Amino acid sequence: MLPALAHIDAWIFDLDNTLYPASADLFGLIDKRMTAYVMRITGQSFEDAYKVQKTYFREHGTTLNGLMTDHGVDPHHFLADVHAIEMDVLQEDKNLIDAIARLPGRKLIFTNGDEPYARRVLAGVGLSESFEAIHDIHAMAYRPKPHAHAYESMVASFGIDPHRALFADDLARNLPPAKALGLTTLWIDNGSEQVGADITDGIDYRTGDLGLWLHEILGEE
Repeated sequence: MLPALAHIDAWIFDLDNTLYPASADLFGLIDKRMTAYVMRITGQSFEDAYKVQKTYFREHGTTLNGLMTDHGVDPHHFLADVHAIEMDVLQEDKNLIDAIARLPGRKLIFTNGDEPYARRVLAGVGLSESFEAIHDIHAMAYRPKPHAHAYESMVASFGIDPHRALFADDLARNLPPAKALGLTTLWIDNGSEQVGADITDGIDYRTGDLGLWLHEILGEE
């Protein structure tokens, strides 16, 4: 193990665009279903519903929070609907699977999605048996990353010592709150970032290939 990371005993990973390539664009499929959901709730055209969806995202942190606030939407119903997408674009990455298996200590998923969706993604990339648990949007009380509560709830739920944990995410803006708690941070710089790519504070490590980076820090077997 890289000496600077020898103290890490909890490895925490975002899900989307972190454990599979951003080019798979699962969120593009989810985004369309979210707009369609807003259409049904508001009775607006696709174009107007899309604007509402993005306004909710900016003002409430997620489309879901906006719909819950303004329309009393059931979060379980919403998430089941928007996550009803095919996973056939996902492929197993043996290099990543092997690297995660080699990591010492606990391995966890920390995602703004929900657990049923996360488990489908993990199955699609061959990582179903690789993680101890999933901290999802329900466990965050619908206050998603980068809200400070999301990180605090995750650390508390699993009894994690932040100073002995590493968190990896493809969105740079999700890393400073983790760093503020004491976690070591890794940015998966794979082109998925749209807002916050200019963030540098709060990022300890950076890579475009998670599997390669993990093998590099672990050294030769």
